[in-house]
Amino acid sequence: MIDPTRYPRLSRIQFPADLRTFEESELTAVADELRAYLIESVGKSGGHFAAGLGVIELTVALHYLYNTPDDRLVWDVGHQTYPHKILTGRRDQIHTVKQADGVAPFPKREESEYDTFGVGHSSTSISAALGMAIANARAGNNRRTVAVIGDGAMTAGMAFEALNHAGGMEDEPDLLVILNDNQMSISENVGALTKLLGRMSSSRTLNAIREGGKKLLGDKRKPPAQFVRRWEEHWKGMFVPSTLFEQMGFHYTGPIDGHDVPALVGALKTLKGLKGPQLLHVITTKGKGYELAEGDQIGYHAVGPFDPTKGLIAKVGAVKKPTYTDVFSDWLCDMAAADPLLLGITPAMREGSGLVRFSKEYPDRYFDVAIAEQHAVTLAAGMACEGAKPVVAIYSTFLQRGYDQLVHDVAIQDLDVLFAVDRGGVVGPDGATHAGNLDLSFLRCVPNMVVMAPADENECRQLLSTGFLHKGPAAVRYPRGTGTGVAIDPSLEPLPIGKAQLRQRGSRVALLAFGATVPAAEQVGRALGLSVVNMRFVKPLDRALVLELAHTHEGFVTLEDNVVAGGAGSGVAELLHAEGVEMPVLHLGLPDLFQHHASREQLLAEAGLDADGIRAAVLARWPTLKQFNTPLTAAG
Repeated sequence: MIDPTRYPRLSRIQFPADLRTFEESELTAVADELRAYLIESVGKSGGHFAAGLGVIELTVALHYLYNTPDDRLVWDVGHQTYPHKILTGRRDQIHTVKQADGVAPFPKREESEYDTFGVGHSSTSISAALGMAIANARAGNNRRTVAVIGDGAMTAGMAFEALNHAGGMEDEPDLLVILNDNQMSISENVGALTKLLGRMSSSRTLNAIREGGKKLLGDKRKPPAQFVRRWEEHWKGMFVPSTLFEQMGFHYTGPIDGHDVPALVGALKTLKGLKGPQLLHVITTKGKGYELAEGDQIGYHAVGPFDPTKGLIAKVGAVKKPTYTDVFSDWLCDMAAADPLLLGITPAMREGSGLVRFSKEYPDRYFDVAIAEQHAVTLAAGMACEGAKPVVAIYSTFLQRGYDQLVHDVAIQDLDVLFAVDRGGVVGPDGATHAGNLDLSFLRCVPNMVVMAPADENECRQLLSTGFLHKGPAAVRYPRGTGTGVAIDPSLEPLPIGKAQLRQRGSRVALLAFGATVPAAEQVGRALGLSVVNMRFVKPLDRALVLELAHTHEGFVTLEDNVVAGGAGSGVAELLHAEGVEMPVLHLGLPDLFQHHASREQLLAEAGLDADGIRAAVLARWPTLKQFNTPLTAAG
């Protein structure tokens, strides 16, 4: 529970209605308490950190002036919504964020009526808010609608599609878009829009010129002052991006200091009374109020539990196993050294996808396209048309956003593009929006694609080489976190395409395991004396080995860290059916639902994909199987 002696104002705020009982003069003090409480809470739980610190004052001002939840407040991405959650009934539970049965890390409609739109991917807020504004206008109510979008999210085409629609409507929607400009998403923002917004420092010069001009010109009704006023917008366009938004049909206000509560409240009061599309531009600092986060905005974007008085401290002692992302990072640099045609592409995920080292060692071959997954994929297609060898490093959940381009621009043209698909399968604490549980299904149905799932870190490196050297589109899909800790061969030798690995010859039932499920399958195979196959390739399948095992076993179990519907196991069933082979096949995978947030281990156990769950499912289907005295251990 919150300590009222340390937080005398925040302890009295359960919901925004409580916030509105305070005098406007107290809001700065409320913001100070909220910032201190956020630092304390995330220090205990971990979670998204720096982004929330940057919108403390904005969050307080919005909930103070707008009648939420009746007025609709739509946040983009959700990294910055912890302060919003604290003010909307989840103050005393915020320390459970990302934990099983705890507070969700992103806005979630099922969790609170104040979370008006569920998010996790960026650049959706303006579209969603416009849809709400249109629906509310048709229903004849007077709700106000506000979208808060970061400058990083504004780099995505979808944001401009929404601006273009809203600003061009004949019946102008009452919509306020707040551009939270801090020059950061997770990494530093890139692109022309960022450069344009970066000219904000020049706006101070503009303001000085304007204020000085007022004194010199005197009466604004006289011709000199009127002439200057007519040219004001043209001057303004030299310093700030107002012209861009004005030309798209939005009335532009700003830029203003997003940490100045009186200025924010004053601007929002004015805008609340205006009709039509409005855009308020606020300048903020990611990590504001916590010096270490301000100095390392990338490192403090998302954190584990830490002591706020000491900051993040690197752990010393035990040797850290490389993550799959680390394996990809090293492979990318090694292959780049071997092949000058390799080019690396990321949609604003340099750190998360493991391209930091590559960006430093090969800056002229590194392309961060901002939050623009569709463009990233088609950019790679264009590069491949001219003989380059592009590698698109992308999270599974974000590849969904570029699926049309993968099909139309890469696969149909059979272009030589490698997709390094990180965070495949169960991801965990970030919840359903970040889960990679669909990729094997949506990749294996695409003609010309080679789809691979490594069983361990060394095999991940080998399959990356396999996909890169293959002439055509290929995808290597690997999970979050570390693997089994196997030794990694530094060579860049590929594996034969479409060839699986028989890891154990057993009897009666064969476990056909894909990717991250192989270690658990081996444990069960040893315990029950079953055959175990590391399938490696989702497409093409090892037809010869599958058919050979089908004739020597009475049943198959397919295992995948992916939804069962249309997944790798479905490919096995399709092969057997096409060959006229009739045999029982048990498909084990992720459930046909969007799993909640919890640890990866908890979610795998919940889905029955840990060793205990797999053995129980196999014995339920084949109860007469002999059980050996081999324990099921994490080490296998």
